[in-house]
Amino acid sequence: MPELSVIVHGPNTQDHLTGLLDTLAAQPLAGVEVVVAAVGDWAQETAARHAPELRVLPLPDGTGDAASRAAGARLATGRRLLFVHSKDGLPPGSVRTIAERAAELPDTVDVLLLDHVRSSWRTSSLPSPDGPLLVRGGRAGLALDDNAFLLRLTPLLGTRVLRTDFWRTHETRLNTDDEAYAALAALLLADRLACLPHPAYEDRRLRPASLPPPTPEQRYALIRRYESLHGLARERPAARSVLYEVMVRDLLRTFARGGMPEEVAREFFRRASRAAVRLRPGDYHRPAGPEGVRRALLEEGAYRRYRAFQAANRARRTVRSAVRTRGRRLGTRLREEQYRRALHRPVDEHLAVFAAYWNRGVACNPAAIAARLADLAPHIHPVWVVTAENAALLPPGTDHVVPGTRRYWETLATAKYLVNNVNFPNAVVKRPDAVHVQTHHGTPLKRMGLDQMPYPAAAQGLDFQALLERVDKWDYSISSNSHTTRMWERAYPSRYVSLDCGYPRNDVYYTAGADEIRAVRERLGIAPGRRAVLYAPTHRDYEAGWTPRLDLAALADRLGEDTVLLVRAHYFYAGTASPLTGLRRSGRIIDVSSYDPVEELCLAADALVTDYSSIMFDYANLDRPIVIHADDWETYRTTRGVYFDLMADAPGPVARTQGQLAEILTTDAWRDESAAKARAVFRRRFCEYDDGRAAERVVRRVFLGQDGSELPPVLPLEERTPAPAPEEVDA
Repeated sequence: MPELSVIVHGPNTQDHLTGLLDTLAAQPLAGVEVVVAAVGDWAQETAARHAPELRVLPLPDGTGDAASRAAGARLATGRRLLFVHSKDGLPPGSVRTIAERAAELPDTVDVLLLDHVRSSWRTSSLPSPDGPLLVRGGRAGLALDDNAFLLRLTPLLGTRVLRTDFWRTHETRLNTDDEAYAALAALLLADRLACLPHPAYEDRRLRPASLPPPTPEQRYALIRRYESLHGLARERPAARSVLYEVMVRDLLRTFARGGMPEEVAREFFRRASRAAVRLRPGDYHRPAGPEGVRRALLEEGAYRRYRAFQAANRARRTVRSAVRTRGRRLGTRLREEQYRRALHRPVDEHLAVFAAYWNRGVACNPAAIAARLADLAPHIHPVWVVTAENAALLPPGTDHVVPGTRRYWETLATAKYLVNNVNFPNAVVKRPDAVHVQTHHGTPLKRMGLDQMPYPAAAQGLDFQALLERVDKWDYSISSNSHTTRMWERAYPSRYVSLDCGYPRNDVYYTAGADEIRAVRERLGIAPGRRAVLYAPTHRDYEAGWTPRLDLAALADRLGEDTVLLVRAHYFYAGTASPLTGLRRSGRIIDVSSYDPVEELCLAADALVTDYSSIMFDYANLDRPIVIHADDWETYRTTRGVYFDLMADAPGPVARTQGQLAEILTTDAWRDESAAKARAVFRRRFCEYDDGRAAERVVRRVFLGQDGSELPPVLPLEERTPAPAPEEVDA
């Protein structure tokens, strides 16, 4: 029996079925069958090109979603069913990921919940809001009564993998043309649920103008949907409360969206009001503020007053927006005038401005350069750009400016040197006698700069013309290897000089001694003799927040008492609620997301586990084991774009599942001869210029004007001595 039956159903709407079937046919998997319930001639012709790999069931034109779904399910022989509408998609590698997760589940789990990405006629693979909810649910089997918040997930049947016997038991309730009803009903009918916080489905929204406008009855059907769902939730008080919240929010949003004729809008509001009163739980309390007013007016059926409240809110928003706009314009004009005046002052040859990670503080390559500058060129005064909230975290005595202040603009206008690992604001003028140094903050695996243009999920919000204008201000671009140099020249084409001198932040991997490493491990609470594994995943453009790819508690239990997991979330998620809360397991899991600098974490770790983060290139300087956990490589590669195939050129063993990762870390595979050979090839390619003297080369070249023989030569790889490993320190 196959583990999973993928049931593709529906017509070939706007030719989206073609790409979906091409994706499925290109990656056949053992234990997975594909049934295509093809509606109409075009869908059948499209599906026929992939027979016999895909089982094709021809259905007459006009067959509805429910009928085509049921017909496909009758042919299915798998243990679980994944229904995929013909207009939607499946990210690369998602079917394998779903099948592997489904294989782990006992038969007591009726529904496996998936994350998804969203696409439309003008966007592609944008993250859904569901990731944090799925992370909160965890990986174990769940009861809806204890996890009613899962009813807030986007109601897509394609993100519910159903146990086949569960489907057949409840088919009369689940199989309807109202997909959102079916998606919510599946949760209310299930005994146990499980979560997969991985974007394994693509919800493709068709352009509204290409669809027939909804009829009045279709509008009113939304209300009937929730009335029926409340019937299913009658014996579940917690579920009823959440479902009521979901219903009221959905009804009010639909009404506010407009597009209804006046008589339809009045009738919709009247029916919605009756439902809101009749279905309201006894313990329900309306929220405070405008939302509470809206709900009160709905329950009262006060259509005219609700419309007046809407109009008043729109007027208030317009006035507030105008006031804010005027204030911003006045402030902007004042700052621009101050900045213009400062630009006429002489450049201060002894002033250098440093910034890192969008003004988070003293960090990364700029910090290493500033530290070496104090030794080699103490006559140059450094000033850091730091946000007001991070200023309190600066080392004592650090001179700094806060963005937007008068001194900030005066300092940027008069400084000889401007050093950043990202870009300064567009408004910063490049003076002819000023020197801009772009240090970057990683070796590129993922596509960067102009190379992001074909990848909408990564490029959303980017103004590429403005980016090129910022790049044109660079005088120097720092690189740690020739791969990086070539990629920067491609992604950021301009006239800057590439400094092929290594990343200054990596110097510490060759200069740190045993005492420093011992001190870091003590600060982190790592006892001598215990193995420390640093887990540092990267950001995904197709996810709304940080979604841990691993069940960290289960992994810590599998690795045992002698291993400590240091877990580092990507800095993009600083300040957000951590999904690691509550995972302190007797000191075996330590959340180091806020620990700076990250270089100290690398020094303290016996091994690194990462996915596609550039930390792997830095950590390779230590010549310590690296394990790649790549459960969504195909999705990442397709949505973000990459410069090379990490699966073929990894710095160590690759795990595609948590089980494989645990196997690697509980045997010698993480540090055996094969792992060492892969790491050696990787180091030779990507640690090309790092030898412990990169910061000195930058300071001598940029700030002291030295060149050629005056700069320290890059040592051959075999002559470099990395910092001692923790096992040497403990010994």
